[in-house]
Amino acid sequence: MGAIAEALQDIHRRIDDALAASGRPAASTRLLAVSKTFPAEAIRAAHAAGQTAFGESYLQEALAKIEQLADLELEWHFIGPIQSNKTRPIAEHFAWVHGVDRLKLAERLSAARPAEMPPLDVCLQVNIGGEASKGGVAPAEAIVLARRIAALPRLKLRGFMAIPRPTPGRAEQRTQFRQLRELFDRARADGLAIDTLSMGMSDDLEAAIMEGATIVRVGSAIFGARSKTTREGQI
Repeated sequence: MGAIAEALQDIHRRIDDALAASGRPAASTRLLAVSKTFPAEAIRAAHAAGQTAFGESYLQEALAKIEQLADLELEWHFIGPIQSNKTRPIAEHFAWVHGVDRLKLAERLSAARPAEMPPLDVCLQVNIGGEASKGGVAPAEAIVLARRIAALPRLKLRGFMAIPRPTPGRAEQRTQFRQLRELFDRARADGLAIDTLSMGMSDDLEAAIMEGATIVRVGSAIFGARSKTTREGQI
């Protein structure tokens, strides 16, 4: 498990270098360790190395790990697509949800969030590439939907999330992330009190940070290659 600690150090160096290169303040981008498909022992090792925020996509797997790791102070983020009948356990067990892309889903999360818990932090997923294979609201509809979500009780709209098309070129990567950042800037100028851009992963986090990412979601660069096993029916 020492490899996980070393990988985390490397990712933090990459984040720090990108922040410095972009002239942004130190520590203005958080690392979300994407632990989906990896065992609880890997999360425990990452926590021992200082990581506290973890992202999961498969609900049943995530709930089992949350129970196994209940002795640790961890912040759990749900980052996968959500079926409507899974909103209650997500609202009850997670601090953040990154994939909200329709009002009905937000309403169900709001209704299911226990009153004794802090409001659920949510990001609106935007389909910046217009890809049919990906979830997310169209950019032209995002601000209107964001306003409606922000008005719901028991939720706190934090900002936007996107998963852009994979592309190897840094300039092309930055172009896609810039679209989301410009939408974020327009939303703030329009009066939305948001502070979060969740964008960038293992292969493109530098480009995302250069365009203003406040959360980068990194999995394979920390935990290694992910299993190809599918988990149908878990989300």
